[in-house]
Amino acid sequence: MHTPHRESVLSRAARILEAFSQDEPALTVSEIARRTGLHVATVSRLVAELVAHGFLSRDSDRKVRIGVRLWELVTRASPTLSLRDHAMPFMEGVHDVVGHHVQIGVLDGDDVLFLERLSAPQAVINYTRIAGRLPLYASSSGLVLLAHGPSDLKQRILDSPLTAYTPATPATPAQLRATLAEIRQQGYAYCPGYVHAEALGVAAPVRGADGTVIAALSVIVPNEVGAQAVVPVVRTAARGVSRALAGRGTQDTP
Repeated sequence: MHTPHRESVLSRAARILEAFSQDEPALTVSEIARRTGLHVATVSRLVAELVAHGFLSRDSDRKVRIGVRLWELVTRASPTLSLRDHAMPFMEGVHDVVGHHVQIGVLDGDDVLFLERLSAPQAVINYTRIAGRLPLYASSSGLVLLAHGPSDLKQRILDSPLTAYTPATPATPAQLRATLAEIRQQGYAYCPGYVHAEALGVAAPVRGADGTVIAALSVIVPNEVGAQAVVPVVRTAARGVSRALAGRGTQDTP
């Protein structure tokens, strides 16, 4: 299915850039055309222009991938850089303690988008990656963001199909409401086996200078690790990031 001719060049270029994924970072022109619904000739012309500007690049086998120039511009202007920079010392401290996965995520649409992740060899299974996404209702970071998010967002998620990754995933409206209420009451999310049966996610809110929740700091560890070993560390680190963002120092680094 081809797009209407009146679609702007910028919209078409955006659709081409969005065709790439972490699992398939390199595509042929024909594959991009299939994914975007654009004519092959249109894709070929726009890809050539994007390559000329450095927003895309070509491999030796003529496959196309995101270019370094696009990464440079995004890195230079991203509003998430300050958050990542303030969070990194605390994430490193938590990682030294838990030895598995530590990550920070922000709300983006109906997903949690992960800005940074620290991991280790032989760490427990974790489906998240830097610049990766998970549904808000299934992950510990997403649940923290959803619990503190606007009411219209909560209602939209509650009204949408909820896929159970495991039997523990809160995949009914009643289960999700109860989970969100518990998170708001206790101040953190404790999610054993929500995304993978063997993995425990624990997340705590990171607040901006005005007190609103702007991110979630989380760890993914084996289920048997338990709450006592990780909850205090995660909550302390999240409060430390919040204070650093507010300009009140970083004394709470674990």
